[in-house]
Amino acid sequence: MSRSGARTSSMVAVLAFLTATQPFASAQSATASAEKEAPKAVEAAGYVFVSGQGGRRTDGSLPEKFRDQARQTLENVGSVLQASGLTKDHVVYVQVYLEDIKQIHELDEAFADYFPKDPPARAVLGVAKLLNSPIQMNAVAVRDLDGKRVVSLAGLKPNKGFSAGMLTRDQLFVSAMDGRDPATGVVPKDPALQVNQALDGVKSVVQAAGLTMAHMVFVNPYMTNEISYRAMNEEYAKRFEFGNTPGRATIEVSSLPNGAHIAYTGIAVKDLSRRLAVRPKNMPPSPTASPCVFAGDLLYCSAKSGFIPGPNGGVYFPSTADQTRQTMRNLLDNLEEAGMAFDEVVSTTIYLDDLRDAGSFDKVYSRYFPKGLPAQTVVQQLAAGDRKADEEGHYPTLEQVSLVAVRSKATSK
Repeated sequence: MSRSGARTSSMVAVLAFLTATQPFASAQSATASAEKEAPKAVEAAGYVFVSGQGGRRTDGSLPEKFRDQARQTLENVGSVLQASGLTKDHVVYVQVYLEDIKQIHELDEAFADYFPKDPPARAVLGVAKLLNSPIQMNAVAVRDLDGKRVVSLAGLKPNKGFSAGMLTRDQLFVSAMDGRDPATGVVPKDPALQVNQALDGVKSVVQAAGLTMAHMVFVNPYMTNEISYRAMNEEYAKRFEFGNTPGRATIEVSSLPNGAHIAYTGIAVKDLSRRLAVRPKNMPPSPTASPCVFAGDLLYCSAKSGFIPGPNGGVYFPSTADQTRQTMRNLLDNLEEAGMAFDEVVSTTIYLDDLRDAGSFDKVYSRYFPKGLPAQTVVQQLAAGDRKADEEGHYPTLEQVSLVAVRSKATSK
């Protein structure tokens, strides 16, 4: 079968239309067909990837109180899973986006009510704007409950809303660990100390699961503007083998829970022999991120933007549409190095500088998925920025995309 062959039964779209992204879909061109609308979920390699779900009821109304919005969002995720033959007990990881981070305590209460036993791993981000409601969640569920167990940390008071980590038969999902002092909850002034405390938290969860940091296949550093990339990268690079780092999507956010400025969440593979980093030959090894990393048949790829690589690299396009074309080219380079193509992508997370650009982004993005879109989540994590070029003609990044793909049996090595 060619790299662009049809998806196999290991990658099945379980529902056809993503209710939570209706505003995103409606911003598409008038010629966009229903086949190009994102599914509510996609199943691959024993996991179900649920697209971003908002807090609206089936009739389109939004509950007045945030707690009810949070509960409705969880119910919407549950409905998607029910259509897949799963229940909330199969959920292993939830990513939550909030327009108001101060509502974290009400969110915890909703999670505790919804998951009275063994809640999933979780990360919560404060973002500037969301489509359709002030809260959005995506999720990962495991088909086979064999091997699923909670990972707890000794000495850390458990939170009823989430578990520190969640193991499955083949992967570990790590909750967001932030840079606060674990004993006092105070955020230290030193950015490097914040970074190291957050990374120590991830390491503690990984070790509690019987693994090491070398087992990590993907990491999301989430940071506010209080943390510089230099401070984050200098400490982060010390934790991993040069050139064999996890895939990474470093995302600047508006806020994090409890006043934190840095948090890390991620995924590890249990069997180290099933971990393989992928790097195109024209890309030098990096101390901070591998382009993509296999965890068995699942491929976790770093976030890409419209950055043109090379000695004179940079973002040279002023429009979201043109930057998106370069982003998709960059993602394809990584997929092709892994012997894969866009047909095998099962989930994407899309970060836009301005949600008003959703239509122009999608008009380009959807062309790369002629057989149907993957599961997807779309957010604007920061207030829209200045779009002027600098003295060297470099424009600011207007969009980023990270993805998960599945290797079909026909292309297995």
